[in-house]
Amino acid sequence: MSQNHSVAARCPASVPPPGSRGIDEILAAARTRLDRLDPEQAHVAHRTGALLVDIRPAAQRAAHGTVPGSLIVERNVLEWRFDPRCAARLPQAVGYDVPVVVICQEGYTSSLAAAALQDIGLHRATDVTGGFAAWRIAGLPVLGPTPPTRPSTLASPATAGRASR
Repeated sequence: MSQNHSVAARCPASVPPPGSRGIDEILAAARTRLDRLDPEQAHVAHRTGALLVDIRPAAQRAAHGTVPGSLIVERNVLEWRFDPRCAARLPQAVGYDVPVVVICQEGYTSSLAAAALQDIGLHRATDVTGGFAAWRIAGLPVLGPTPPTRPSTLASPATAGRASR
């Protein structure tokens, strides 16, 4: 059995409900509203005052690194942190004219997130084409990744001093 056939068996195609849109359509619609920036343009925007907002989960930041000076706001709370009307907003969410550049790992989720920020009124919100991966490839400043912790080769205090058998 081919891999594609087994996937199709697990995820059978069904007729979408009227009015629904697939993710490719949703992403394309979001991007028509954005003035997306390539990594170099995003770097310049950040250096001249735009908020660069990293929405990646902690595990991705640890595995791939971060952009120095970026504001970490995970995707699941983004709108609450940037809505100037919301009590849970960040101090940087001072109004609707704040330039916000959203970055994710590859530039897909960031497009949806930037469009969501535009929906709450942040008309200057946009994202980075290609995300953090493109930022790193462009040779722009990064920190990390954080190397994984390795088990210590030293004896634990409980076994230190015991002879090996």
